[in-house]
Amino acid sequence: MFFNRHKLEEVEGSSLAPYGMRSKNSKGRSFYENEHEYRTAFQRDRDRILHTTAFRRLEYKTQVFINYEGDYFRTRLTHTLEVAQIGRTLARTLGANADLVEAICLVHDLGHPPFGHSGESSLSRLMKDHGDFDHNKQSFRIVTELEQRYAEFPGLNLTWEVREGIVKHESEYDITFASDFNPELRGNLETQITNVADELAYTTHDLDDGLRSGMLTPRMLDGIALWVIMTGIVNWQGLELEDITRHRMIRKLVDMEVSDLVLTTETHLRESGAESTKDIQRLEYNVMGFSEEMKNRNRELKDFLYTKLYRQHRVVRMQTKAEHIINDLFKAYCDEPAILPEHVQEYITMWGLERVVCDYIAGMTDRYAVEEHQKLFNPLEKP
Repeated sequence: MFFNRHKLEEVEGSSLAPYGMRSKNSKGRSFYENEHEYRTAFQRDRDRILHTTAFRRLEYKTQVFINYEGDYFRTRLTHTLEVAQIGRTLARTLGANADLVEAICLVHDLGHPPFGHSGESSLSRLMKDHGDFDHNKQSFRIVTELEQRYAEFPGLNLTWEVREGIVKHESEYDITFASDFNPELRGNLETQITNVADELAYTTHDLDDGLRSGMLTPRMLDGIALWVIMTGIVNWQGLELEDITRHRMIRKLVDMEVSDLVLTTETHLRESGAESTKDIQRLEYNVMGFSEEMKNRNRELKDFLYTKLYRQHRVVRMQTKAEHIINDLFKAYCDEPAILPEHVQEYITMWGLERVVCDYIAGMTDRYAVEEHQKLFNPLEKP
């Protein structure tokens, strides 16, 4: 049987919960296009995101550890893929649209500059008087303006719902900017799923990478509630932590967190009486979330990771180097725009020098930023 788009939309209609977002009910795209014969609108969005230059560059952008510190550690790309995997599981379990969740998950970090949060804070400071910088806004800018892949329109011409998911992405580190996307309404269930999947993924995989790197040791985690639970589940006695045991513990941790999210959210959904996507968005609270007990346990683990991993001297040293690299590059390009590639210089009259420089640096990988810094400031390097 041939499943064309209309058949796939029928399947959505019968398989999603009443509050799940149907692709056929999308508010559409900024520029009119005929929809695809055998892909739904959200499936098409997902595929467009996967083919962007910005998505490929995530492979060489920092999560916590700089790319050249080891092939094992997570990058922005592997983090994004883990978020999408967790998001799909949550969506299918809760009756949300998994294709929409996947698209929002895959696009949510496209705007991250090199060197992780230190890179973002540097660009934000440098752009303070020139429109500021925020990676959520940069993700939106990438898919609406910067990616040039179609002759008919700028950006990717994604559906309203994926663009809304970008601007309503929120976490401890992300702030929404939904002025053009019904700011009085919270994110739909698919957007809320992406938000918690992001939080869950970075907490668990940063713990994994921290242990793998040796910056964290099992002894340091003594007394952390989630660690105590995990060691009990796998019956680890506190001797040598082998890789296979660590993998098992992280897997159990993810499973426990996902299960808590599903059970808690199911209760919230039932109590809310929501019967449509709009019902979810009009609520005064997010239906997607952890139980109070799990929320407190996660808070303890996050605080531990902040003090013992994110502020560990090796990580902070690299953050300091990163800030110097980005500051130096920004000043050099602004002082002498002629050193920018010609295709980049062409946009200065349209967007202004500082914004073009910011876009150029934000699009760099860690490795390219380091190499560019060497070319500009090491006299022995060829330009």
